[in-house]
Amino acid sequence: MKVSVNNKEMEVEPQTSIQTLTRLLLLPDKGIAIAVNNQMIPRTNWDDYLLTENVQVVIIKAACGG
Repeated sequence: MKVSVNNKEMEVEPQTSIQTLTRLLLLPDKGIAIAVNNQMIPRTNWDDYLLTENVQVVIIKAACGG
């Protein structure tokens, strides 16, 4: 199924969780936040939150500085 990750279309398997997506994208364990359709998803829900066709996923990476 197709999902959009940071405005880039990506193909994932049905029933893909946010946690699985982070592994597929080789994202770090810490320092990121994820929103689905403009709603922040708490890290504690990543294993249970299943992506659906055509959702918009935004991955935000923490940056140092001020």
